[in-house]
Amino acid sequence: MRSTSGMLVVGNPGSRRTTLLTAALHRAGCPAPRVLSWRAVLADGPAHAGAVLTEALATPGAPTLVRIDSPGDDPVVDRLLRGAPRCAPHGTITAGPAWYSGFTTAARGLGAAADSAGARMTADPDDLAVLFDKAACHARLAAADIPVPAALDEPGITAVAGWHEVRARLRDRGWSRVFVKPAHGSSASGVLALQLRGQGTGADVLARGPVQWHDGQPVNSLRAGVFRGDKEVGALIDALAPQRLHIEQWFPKLVLQGRAVDVRVLVVAGAATHAVVRTSHGSVTNLHLGNARGDVAALRAAIGEPGWRRVLEVAETAARRFPRTHTVGVDVLVGARAASSGPQPIPVAVAEVNAFGDLLPNLPGLRCREHDTYDAQIHSLTGVFTA
Repeated sequence: MRSTSGMLVVGNPGSRRTTLLTAALHRAGCPAPRVLSWRAVLADGPAHAGAVLTEALATPGAPTLVRIDSPGDDPVVDRLLRGAPRCAPHGTITAGPAWYSGFTTAARGLGAAADSAGARMTADPDDLAVLFDKAACHARLAAADIPVPAALDEPGITAVAGWHEVRARLRDRGWSRVFVKPAHGSSASGVLALQLRGQGTGADVLARGPVQWHDGQPVNSLRAGVFRGDKEVGALIDALAPQRLHIEQWFPKLVLQGRAVDVRVLVVAGAATHAVVRTSHGSVTNLHLGNARGDVAALRAAIGEPGWRRVLEVAETAARRFPRTHTVGVDVLVGARAASSGPQPIPVAVAEVNAFGDLLPNLPGLRCREHDTYDAQIHSLTGVFTA
């Protein structure tokens, strides 16, 4: 995908994403992007998003490349996507079925408008619909024989309605440790690591994750919540279940220097351009939760160069399942036995494929250390190499 014309970004003006993208375009000698705000796009509802873009692309000299960026971090945009009468209180876990319906409706409208105007999209709306549905994304990867943690339910099975159903399905599968994820969420919103000892009523159960109770509702938290016993865990799962839950078997991670590690790999036009090792004392490694970037060299030394190549190759293979989307962030789990697997391929699994996984400031490139994640994308799109 190459273009020397201007770019229109559907995003949040003044956000870190827009600022970093604009800076990369400037370094490449390209004009600043035209920013069409998500608020403007959604002002008349998600179903009318395409009409707003059609009008923007009808102006003389309009850009011929359209980038859909994250609608996150703006409570008004969140409200408009959900079709809600008011903004949710800060921290509310909102990315449920209503949010998903609004986002995918808007994305498809934007895609149709771009096609009609002869503009190209950097992300395919149908890909976005899968990327923001963890169950559908997991199924697409599994069907392509890409290693993923086992899912509790087969594709097409109705999502669990609450804790009693979760417990019953875990008993049927003989599983005791799982990750519970809201299917349409991101940034570990509502994610829980759940451990069950015994299967009878009242058996010991423990859940941990970046969630706390506030005013009778679970909310996002930078501080991990700990929930014990059937009553506490059951109430939490019951409260999260309307968000539609995707549940995966626990994948034991490699531990280096006392911290669990995984790798976010940015894949641009099919090639891995950046990688960040994420480390945590707990199960959830997302960096915005106060976790730390790890040492890539130390991980490469631990798993060997064939192991490191496998991490990157698995990420690239996963990204190729979304060939009409220019850039994705792939979260690769590195198995606990990776440092002692000998000549055998190291155990890895893809945890997530992120449509907006490029917000990794100050991360040197794998091929060109001077390129940040946005430089790599602009180089791929325009052919302009930023020294």
